[in-house]
Amino acid sequence: MPNKKTGLIWIGVIVVILALTIYFANRTKTAPLTITDSSTLPGMQSNDAPWQPEIGNLRNRLAAIKLPALSQEGQALHIHQHLDIYIHGKSEVIPSHIGINEIEGFISPIHVHDTTGIIHVESPVIQDFTFGQFFDIWGLRFSASCIGSYCNDDKNSLKVFVNGKPYVGDPRDLVLAAHQEIVITYGTDAEIPTSIPSTYTFPAGY
Repeated sequence: MPNKKTGLIWIGVIVVILALTIYFANRTKTAPLTITDSSTLPGMQSNDAPWQPEIGNLRNRLAAIKLPALSQEGQALHIHQHLDIYIHGKSEVIPSHIGINEIEGFISPIHVHDTTGIIHVESPVIQDFTFGQFFDIWGLRFSASCIGSYCNDDKNSLKVFVNGKPYVGDPRDLVLAAHQEIVITYGTDAEIPTSIPSTYTFPAGY
């Protein structure tokens, strides 16, 4: 006859199996769709800073990059990143309400609530999301060589840093992970901040 200890072990095994079943049921096997040329998306801004959240064409852009227009924030995946942007040495404000259309009542899985620079990834499914998708949602031109109207030339260049270290590769492909500190700089080498932020103090519970 099974003893109490054996029974508890089996209960633990069942709990683990159920947890794994729920996890994989919520996880999508679809790789993130990061398009190469975001300028083809409707409403993309390619002007000088400052930039606004482009909301008018948000639903169409979400459809183009295969992301849902949610009626509420997702709960299966809930992580945050922090973004700083420096153009010619000047810190640019990350506007509030990126990815949020309050008039039509929908929200993107990647969005911004305020001007702190905190990016929210809140999805009903567990999957990878990319930095490029964030800018597609924002409605701001972004590539390995350009942000807005600012593109690499013989004097100026675009650089991306993650947790204080230079990012190697196409920054559009950067997978968003919990508590990343992401920095974009554009300008001459002399205009790059002398101290690139490597961490950010997120609010409690983030």
